[in-house]
Amino acid sequence: MTALTRRQLLQRSLLSGAGLFVAFHVPRKARAVPEPAGKQVPHPNAFVRVAPDDTVTVLLAHSEMGQGVWTGLAMLIAEELDCDWSKIHVEHAPAAPVYAHPAFGMQMTGGSTSTWSEFDRYRTAGAMARAMLVDAAAARWKTDPKKLRTESGYVVHGKQRLSYGQLALAAQAQQPPKKVTLKDRKRWKLLGKPTRRLDSPEKVTGKAQFGMDVRFPGLRTALVARSPVFGGKVKSFDAAEAKSVAGVEQVVQIPTGLAVVARDFWSAKRGRDALQIHVDWDLGPGATLDSAALLQDYRDKAKSKGPGIAAQKGDAEAALATAAKRVVAEYDVPYLAHAPMEPLNCAVKLEGGRCEIWTGTQFQTMDQMSAAKIAGVPQENVVIHTQFLGGGFGRRATPSSDFVSEAVHVAKAAGVPVKTVWTREDDIQGGYYRPLFLHRIEVGLDGKGAPVAWKHTIVGQSILAGTPFEQFMVKNGVDATSVEGVTDSPYVEEVPARLITVHSPRTPVPVLWWRSVGNTHTAFAMESIVDELAYAAGRDPLEFRAALLAHKPRHLRALKTAADKAGWAKAPPAGRARGLAVHESFGSIIAQVAEVSVDDDKRIQVHKVTCAVDCGTAINPLGIEAQVQGAVAFGLSAVLHSELTLKDGRVEQSNFHDYRVLRLPDMPEVQVQVLESDAKMGGIGEPATAPISAAVANAVYALTKQRLRSLPLRLAVA
Repeated sequence: MTALTRRQLLQRSLLSGAGLFVAFHVPRKARAVPEPAGKQVPHPNAFVRVAPDDTVTVLLAHSEMGQGVWTGLAMLIAEELDCDWSKIHVEHAPAAPVYAHPAFGMQMTGGSTSTWSEFDRYRTAGAMARAMLVDAAAARWKTDPKKLRTESGYVVHGKQRLSYGQLALAAQAQQPPKKVTLKDRKRWKLLGKPTRRLDSPEKVTGKAQFGMDVRFPGLRTALVARSPVFGGKVKSFDAAEAKSVAGVEQVVQIPTGLAVVARDFWSAKRGRDALQIHVDWDLGPGATLDSAALLQDYRDKAKSKGPGIAAQKGDAEAALATAAKRVVAEYDVPYLAHAPMEPLNCAVKLEGGRCEIWTGTQFQTMDQMSAAKIAGVPQENVVIHTQFLGGGFGRRATPSSDFVSEAVHVAKAAGVPVKTVWTREDDIQGGYYRPLFLHRIEVGLDGKGAPVAWKHTIVGQSILAGTPFEQFMVKNGVDATSVEGVTDSPYVEEVPARLITVHSPRTPVPVLWWRSVGNTHTAFAMESIVDELAYAAGRDPLEFRAALLAHKPRHLRALKTAADKAGWAKAPPAGRARGLAVHESFGSIIAQVAEVSVDDDKRIQVHKVTCAVDCGTAINPLGIEAQVQGAVAFGLSAVLHSELTLKDGRVEQSNFHDYRVLRLPDMPEVQVQVLESDAKMGGIGEPATAPISAAVANAVYALTKQRLRSLPLRLAVA
């Protein structure tokens, strides 16, 4: 990892015009990767810099991929620093141990954790910088620092004022305070206020630099010919025709296939097209994969108790046998691609015992480790320049560092700097996916319609098996991400007899977290079955849920707020119906009401989604609103359109013409109500994706009396 000495840091800060920097160490115990005995705690890099021109630069330990941390984390520092918000600048921090995630011990962005995990650290950085500036002013005025105050980028003493820029160099000589007192929320001037994004102007004008924009002299472009089947290997190839394409310079073999290296993208693309028909592949066992057969196998498995016991209390079988009413249902969801707007890409330069990387990544630490091993250089000699990410949704956070590792292999084999680019088809047909999952649920109701027995079998691939995270998050055969949203469901925890088990079959299909992870399928199953139970009990879906959630005031408040804002008590417009869902994930509670109609061709149209959000403390309500709206749009793609199917081991979809995502005419009105609470701060980037599937499916049932239990939702055509 990058580790600067204090002298180097001072030199670079001064050269860049920075006068004051504030930095932290990450305790050894917080790091995920063990270090050799006796290794020193790494030298720190700066989190905030104040320059003589009054600008304040915030170093972002996390990656900005559209979720708004470029603004949200800067707000944390700015609040405590009392600076002029118009003077704030933000940069992606270098990849270094000091920027390790406070909870996970590695530099990464994911799990909707960026804001809550940095809430104390970034505010402390701002408070420390403010204290050092005040001390510098006190020294100049020869007065007690306690007599000074700060406001909007100035230290004030009576009628005297010094700007932060005027004090920046002097503040650098001050000793950082050992302890600072953070503002009480009653004194917040910026936090909690709707604040427009700092990165919008750059993105609107085209100045923002994404990985795909990286260019420098001598950089070549490569496209890789990969096996059409997961796990396939090159047996033989003839590169003559590819090399005859103008602009193509090399064809090199790497572990994942054959890389065509050229002067530009289109030359590489044409060269790869010419190469494809001249490659003989050893397809391996993956060539027999068929998604219809897999789903049937999952159905068969779900009829038996899974080997992994996720939760158990009482005798669920006996309680089901004696229940007054029994409801049985199966729900399934397909493989899904992440399909970020910016396809994967990574530029690599190997020179002088260093590996330099330019890419949009969510996993800096893992990428450094993988690159160092491939390049044969020390990890501290791997430099990662994090670019803006044109979407991630988990795809740019792979434990294997797949697209970064591949790019390093290409640059090493080619012997020149290379940007390896994935086309949309490459990623949809050969990337990582949200797994196919099936839920079989049997619930017994008593005479009053209350659940007394719950038997739940989940079948689907573990996304953690075979990764470094397996040892922490897979216990007794249960992947925690496969069952989240079920084992911790407030509906289940009050049921006296319950059994939740899981089958985790292994296939060659590469799977990964996808926006809202396991909640993408568990929320669909849980909120759909609860709706079915309400109708089986002859009760209103809102009233039924409210009774089950009486012991969960935050859930209940969100549910009732969404219902009230949506006009649940009033009849919907003619030809429409509403459906409810409420789900907790990543520490936040999201309730949604979807209003839908169905046209003459049985196409489902979602007109309006009303959301109530309880994420604890709201740092930027405007950012929360944007994330919820985006998450609803992302989720609706899977609800209405998206699925990946396998035939003869090959993914049948290839681009947005057959792997459909939500389009502008499909986008509903999304109303967001932010509910402040004193609960621990939760995440916001992912939670709203989870319940939208059930909210829409429940609305469709209310309108048509067809209970749709498979995604994407498709009505039967008479």
